[in-house]
Amino acid sequence: MVERDVEIGALELVSGASIPRVVQRVTRYGVEPARDGSNVVFVAHALTGSSRVVEWWDGLVGAGGLFDLEQWCVVGVNVLGGCYGSTGPHSIAPDGRRWGPRFPVVAIADIVEAQRRALRDAFGIERAAIAIGGSLGGQQCLQWARGYDDAVEHAIVVGTYDHLRAQGIAQNGAAREAIRLDPKFRDGWYDEPPVDGLRLARAIATLTYKSEALFERRFGNRPDRAGGDPARNIDDRFDVEGYLAHQGDVFVTRFDANTYRVLTRAMDLFDLRGRERPTGRARLTFVGIAGDQLYPPEFVWSCAARWAEAGWDAAYRHLDSDHGHDAFLAEPESLAALLRDGIGAAVVAPR
Repeated sequence: MVERDVEIGALELVSGASIPRVVQRVTRYGVEPARDGSNVVFVAHALTGSSRVVEWWDGLVGAGGLFDLEQWCVVGVNVLGGCYGSTGPHSIAPDGRRWGPRFPVVAIADIVEAQRRALRDAFGIERAAIAIGGSLGGQQCLQWARGYDDAVEHAIVVGTYDHLRAQGIAQNGAAREAIRLDPKFRDGWYDEPPVDGLRLARAIATLTYKSEALFERRFGNRPDRAGGDPARNIDDRFDVEGYLAHQGDVFVTRFDANTYRVLTRAMDLFDLRGRERPTGRARLTFVGIAGDQLYPPEFVWSCAARWAEAGWDAAYRHLDSDHGHDAFLAEPESLAALLRDGIGAAVVAPR
């Protein structure tokens, strides 16, 4: 593994704002990149991921995975606005203070432009054979294909499509509001993290990440396995409530509240509808996931069909799982098996 913090200079943003000094954390695994990028796989992380791809997508990347590191050069970049090494709200601004809530609104196009410069400057990578990512990562991959002629040969867009529906925007908004209402948030100028708000934000999001079928099978209406009786005490939990609480406890130890707000807004703003006409030759594979409540597979299929009709070589693949949206992380071996045999050009409706 090779990891670098790369200074890419000033970045003008879609919003009209600018960041005078941008750092991108880049992590590279596997073999040296070919000059033509023919062995390069760019892996874009989801909302709470990092550039350290192998740590969170083992099974897809690594020995026996879809991308064996003895054959492929795999690179990841922590997103602009992130909290795992790249410039974000927790970084120091030019005035010597943390950016905090002053950090500007960023779009997926800004994130991808910063990645493009970092890959070029750190490793001389101008082109990738494959770009793959799920959710927020899938948005980045589609932006790569649409925004840069011939920069990506094949973009694999998992568990997302070319915009976020109003339902998803509403859910992200509720999560951000949970953070804002935590007294410790202090309008974004917190020293002590607003853990209660961040826990609740994670719980709201998790309701969209897992399928109803999975929740019913795992938890039903059973009392919390940790103890208590919700029939006698209103503050005692059902098992599913205990699960959400545990997920929140883990999450608040590893993620920044301002970053959560910045990146969910970037997801909200992503919208490439009306921009489907091809400018490059990238092949597109959209993967819909059964039971996905954030990006339902029928909308992923519709997106693939729309881009195919616009002239792109766009295909749809369907991932069967009871995990819902999280399946691309929870069952990477199943995703690898779905993609391993080569992607056809025909758009097939989801089951």
